[in-house]
Amino acid sequence: MPAIAVELDCSQKTVRCWLHRFNRSGLAGLDDLGGQGRKRRITEEKRSRIIALVKTVPPGRLRWEPVGELWAFDESGPPEWTLDSLAAAARAEGIEVGRSQVRRILLAEGVRWRRTRSWTRSKDPDFAGKGRGSSASTPSHPTARRSSAPTNWGR
Repeated sequence: MPAIAVELDCSQKTVRCWLHRFNRSGLAGLDDLGGQGRKRRITEEKRSRIIALVKTVPPGRLRWEPVGELWAFDESGPPEWTLDSLAAAARAEGIEVGRSQVRRILLAEGVRWRRTRSWTRSKDPDFAGKGRGSSASTPSHPTARRSSAPTNWGR
């Protein structure tokens, strides 16, 4: 048994467990038992609806009308998708999901996003900035970078 454990790069206890399962049930004992781990909170269909939601145009985004005027489907809606606005839109569609769960779903699907940044700068003292980020966990200003001076650590 030790030679098998070394060959398979696992413990002897693991080898013993699989041998006992094989002796009890034959080849069927080597099948995946399934049902292990925590069950998903939302169905695959609801996950797909959240992913499809990301591909839609946010209701508050401005668009040009054919007559040359800007309009938004819902002026009170978000102009860009954020984790908070996606979670709120999903809840409006009857999907009970939180911001962090939306984030995990999008990361698992390889969806990437970036915060919208304004290229407009003004020296006018009455100019109003864009405000805070999408949530309390999103910093409104970048953090200071550490010094790039060389160190003597590890010497």
